[in-house]
Amino acid sequence: MAAMSVPAAGAPPRPTAARAASDRTWVAAWGYVVSPPPPGQQPAPFTPPAGTVVPLGPASAPASPPTPPRLLENPGEVPVDTGTGDLVNATIRQVVRVSVAGSAVRLRLSNEGGVDVLAIGAMHVGLAGPDGSVLPGTDHIVTFAGLPGTNIPAGAPLLSDPIMLPVKALDRLAISLYAPGRLPVRNVRALWQYVAGPSGDSGAMPVLSKVRLVNAPVILTQVEVAPTQPTSVVVALGDSITEGYGSTNNAFRGWTDRLAERLAARPGRQRWAVLNAGIGGNRLLGYGAGPNALARFDRDVLSVPGVKAVILLEGINDIGRSFSPRGASDPVTADALIAADKQIIERAHEQGIRVIGATLTPYKNAGYASEQGEAVRQALNNWIRSSGAFDGVIDFASSVADKTDPLAIASVFNDGDKLHPNDAGYKAMADAADLQVITGM
Repeated sequence: MAAMSVPAAGAPPRPTAARAASDRTWVAAWGYVVSPPPPGQQPAPFTPPAGTVVPLGPASAPASPPTPPRLLENPGEVPVDTGTGDLVNATIRQVVRVSVAGSAVRLRLSNEGGVDVLAIGAMHVGLAGPDGSVLPGTDHIVTFAGLPGTNIPAGAPLLSDPIMLPVKALDRLAISLYAPGRLPVRNVRALWQYVAGPSGDSGAMPVLSKVRLVNAPVILTQVEVAPTQPTSVVVALGDSITEGYGSTNNAFRGWTDRLAERLAARPGRQRWAVLNAGIGGNRLLGYGAGPNALARFDRDVLSVPGVKAVILLEGINDIGRSFSPRGASDPVTADALIAADKQIIERAHEQGIRVIGATLTPYKNAGYASEQGEAVRQALNNWIRSSGAFDGVIDFASSVADKTDPLAIASVFNDGDKLHPNDAGYKAMADAADLQVITGM
């Protein structure tokens, strides 16, 4: 395949001529999980202002920015806030970090939590510089079936065309998305994105003007790469502690980020990507900020390209919401949590996927801590450590526990709420993992 020329600095990017996706093997190199609204709480369908919606099928940005609802004094200067945090006629830019190298990338988008068609006017991807900028000469137009825009049906995911952008392990990508209609913001997540100040399509700008950071929509859910070496994926299935709540925003300091760094530095030809499938508030059994782990296991683990192992860290929200002071409206027992873990193990093993059990971290004096809940946590952790049901174990609980009071997270590792680790705590968790246990080699 001929080498691709790099456009001169300042030249407009060209659509990438990409080989058919079927010619390549793809693995997930970065991911973020969509958390749809609970059943019965879907938002009402939204009809954007005239001129903001493209027909179903391939889409393109309008010739001139559409007129948004006049909800601000000067709506032409900033993306419009509809009152619920939603954005209209906006460009967002997200910086992500891929965990393995590849000769090309492609993007997976999602409208799985939506009730309306989501119009994508334009997208760009390039190597990220400081503060969400794009490094000169690396900007690529993202296409869909050869076109620069598209619509995503309600409830559906969508893959982009392959993009001939080589990446190294731990490279950061700046991914810009322009939506002429509404971008629904429903999730308060540990994910911040840049929003351009002026309305309209700003994705080709190396540096966004009048930028602000917001909890923006979760539309980009995976970055896949065409690996340059044999590559497998380990998925981290969990709640806010896996998501990285309490770590420094946009600094890649959660335990999955630290684990990716350790695996990237590991010698040998076989490479391992790390995919974060944590949802804040998630539970193993009950509904909590998204479907429970059993319900989403097929989508968030089994369907991931290249998955060979999963690290399971779930259950603290089931426990915390089962006893006083949160009440016992949805009580849980250690036996019920163990049975759920066994189901995940069986379903993973059917697909040849290794399952690594992770002990639940201490939560003494957290907002939903209780003596009854602590007894359940201890029973579950004892089973994880000693049952032999898992292919391996990571003792996260011991890695961050206070040495003088092991029922509590050490203050040096806590973000202040007695539940979530801070940057140092997440590093301690990642350092506790035996890489050979994860990889099986």
